[in-house]
Amino acid sequence: MRDLGVGFGYLLRGQRWVGRHGRQYGFGLLPGLITLVLYAAALVALAVWGEDAVSWATPFADHWASPWQGLFRGFLTAVLFALGLLLAVLTFTAVTLLVGQPFYESLSERADADASPDGTAPRSQLPLRRELWISARDSLRVLVRAGLWGVLLFALGFLPFVGQSVVPVIGLFVTGFFLTEELTAVALQRRGVELRARLTLLRSRKTLVWGFGTPLGLAFLVPFAAVFLMPGAVVGATLLARELVGEDGGDDLPPAAVSEPDPARRRPSRPGASSWRSPPC
Repeated sequence: MRDLGVGFGYLLRGQRWVGRHGRQYGFGLLPGLITLVLYAAALVALAVWGEDAVSWATPFADHWASPWQGLFRGFLTAVLFALGLLLAVLTFTAVTLLVGQPFYESLSERADADASPDGTAPRSQLPLRRELWISARDSLRVLVRAGLWGVLLFALGFLPFVGQSVVPVIGLFVTGFFLTEELTAVALQRRGVELRARLTLLRSRKTLVWGFGTPLGLAFLVPFAAVFLMPGAVVGATLLARELVGEDGGDDLPPAAVSEPDPARRRPSRPGASSWRSPPC
């Protein structure tokens, strides 16, 4: 349970860091604002036309007596909007990171260097186009996983009592896990840690991940909060990533996630920077 507090501490440290670096924080708000406008438009459209979509999908209820038809379709409309909101929370980070990739990479690298004893941090030598492609590809693969969880939770939402009590809690923890994966990917991808190894690292410290990602997911449900918290979340996730790879007190990595680095796959970095790489996937 200690890891829950440690994870939450990284979230707070990230917000404090951007509070001390006002210029970087200001630039970091722009990608979130752009993404927020796009998502707000999508959610408004879902709210306006969601009932029509439910009516189209449930023709068998056209002749139901009142009030059962209205209650049934109203419930499905609410569930549909809740699912859309959950997917928005799950994907907001990925889309914002893609929009703001160059800035967030620079922000993460600077926080990495500040936390390093010798003031250095790993640097990716890949072209920006290649980095964007890897980020988009991995985000899509994570989105598929998150979508499967969303469909499962959507189905469980129909269970009496459980669907209204247990399922929302599970949804928050699932959201927290995938949020943390997307955010730590900025620092871990720079270290050459591929998606499969990232997921292994995160699963090995689930309570640490939940301590960071679950309160962040809750905060992201507050209108506009995600925009203002995103820069600090990137910094906090960078600090958390350092612990996961053993650069900041995290020496208990699972054997499946770490192997001896292959010299042929190392990317050059600044002197003293980490050259840890993931095993082939």
